[in-house]
Amino acid sequence: MAAEDLRSQIIAALEQEAATRGIDIVDVEIVGATKAPAVRVRIDHADESAETISLDEVAEQNAWIDAVIEGIDPFPNSYTLEVSSPGLDRPLRRERDFVRFAGETVALTTNAVEGRKRYTGTLEGVTDGLVHVTCDGEDFAFELGQIRSCAIKPTFDFGKKKA
Repeated sequence: MAAEDLRSQIIAALEQEAATRGIDIVDVEIVGATKAPAVRVRIDHADESAETISLDEVAEQNAWIDAVIEGIDPFPNSYTLEVSSPGLDRPLRRERDFVRFAGETVALTTNAVEGRKRYTGTLEGVTDGLVHVTCDGEDFAFELGQIRSCAIKPTFDFGKKKA
């Protein structure tokens, strides 16, 4: 099975169970060797008004996430499960993510086979199903299917200390 199909299958299975637990599956990533991959699952509270999920809350979700993945048995051998919060560089993958985090600086990569593939700029939101990013003073619009990856690019203020 192709890696992207496998990722989609795992996301779909996890999202189904997560909905009953008040958890949002932010992203799933499969990395490492095919014989013993690592499955990275980023989770948060489904309630967007809640604070970011804590380390203890992440640990509480580990068992059912592992059970769901084991239930679909996607790997012929062993795998390593890594469950974490979204982090500062939160990945964006659904239309609602692009709406929710409008105004943030993002790093976006497209599936383009020619021309420019990487954009870093301000996420303007979604209009008529197109994700808009202002980069280098220009507005770029992408269909969700054109976006390979997109993540918030954290900015840090290292201004002068007050005396």
